[in-house]
Amino acid sequence: MDNSTENFAPYACIPEQSRGRLHDEPESATRSCFQRDRDRIIHAAAFRRLQYKTQVFVNHEGDFFRTRLTHSLEVSQIARSIAQNMGLNQYLAETLALAHDMGHTPFGHAGEFELEELMAPYGGFDHNAQSLRVVTNLEHRYADFDGLNLTWETLEGVVKHNGPLTGFDGAAPLPWAIVEYAKLQDLELSTYASAEAQIAAVADDVAYNNHDIDDGLRAGLFSINDIRQVDFVGRTFAEVEKLYPDLDFSRTVHEVVRRTIGLMVEDILAESRARLADAKPITVDDVRGYGAALVGFSAEMAKNDRELKEFLFPNMYRHYKLNRMTSKARRVVKDLFELFLREPETLPTEWQAGAGAPGDEITARVVADYIAGMTDRYALDEHRRLFDLQARTSEFTLG
Repeated sequence: MDNSTENFAPYACIPEQSRGRLHDEPESATRSCFQRDRDRIIHAAAFRRLQYKTQVFVNHEGDFFRTRLTHSLEVSQIARSIAQNMGLNQYLAETLALAHDMGHTPFGHAGEFELEELMAPYGGFDHNAQSLRVVTNLEHRYADFDGLNLTWETLEGVVKHNGPLTGFDGAAPLPWAIVEYAKLQDLELSTYASAEAQIAAVADDVAYNNHDIDDGLRAGLFSINDIRQVDFVGRTFAEVEKLYPDLDFSRTVHEVVRRTIGLMVEDILAESRARLADAKPITVDDVRGYGAALVGFSAEMAKNDRELKEFLFPNMYRHYKLNRMTSKARRVVKDLFELFLREPETLPTEWQAGAGAPGDEITARVVADYIAGMTDRYALDEHRRLFDLQARTSEFTLG
């Protein structure tokens, strides 16, 4: 079922030692508990909707660019490869990579930042917390429970893959969704997550940095000569051009991205093995309680990563073309939120059932859940239906 238990490192998450699920269920005869979690995520409606949610470019900008779904698949491939090479549970790492963006809003970070501002008076909004809310509450598929009833280890990784949430100086107030779930199950928010969750987090970094190079170049937001100023990427371009002087633009970009991903993964493996050798964890709880991440980049690669982000921020994420898209996206989210909050009777019937009075906190949370679950195109369609006086407000079936 799982990658063979005898090949696991002693500090791996072993399926037979899982802390289980909130709602007891018989074990699967054909899959480990983490494989089952992965399959539940893949079959979830929220996962399918990632196909039409922005990574950087709004979905209708072009079919070639990454979406949240293709990004999640790339993260899962990288995470699975790292986990397998480190003797860790590749299925748990894959599961966490696939689940990590399930709570993301339409329009990428533009939608997220707008919802954060709008929800500030009502307990806040955070896409990691929303991912937890999706998999524990908002998916309505099973007869016996709301959510997906995932294992403790998967839920821990969804919430803590970027590190502890409490128990250290400067810790931000917990998002409402995490506070609410903590009343049902203790996810040990003051500790680090498993090594598999830490792998999913760093694989996310590897994937989005590299596919943003690819998408940014192909969109013409910057040129190869521009990105050469990032020394790590510039050296890779120089190597590829020396080996393949007549290679066309598309293949050159792919070859560079392929090589930079490989270099980052090799660095993670070497650095993480060194950290683990120094820390000497015996169990997965030793990993959680170590007090620092045991999976990550070396200091040199972390510097390369920062330099790449420092290039991409002004040259891609704050490019005027994306600023225009971001501005439009934030207006759409704000318009929808304010209308639904003020007039909850305009929500679809199934969402009205959970709403409270106009303008209150219960209604705000229902509205945030509804908007966060939208795809880019659905949000645009809803906005058109509600704010374009010439548009049909509903799609009625004639019979």
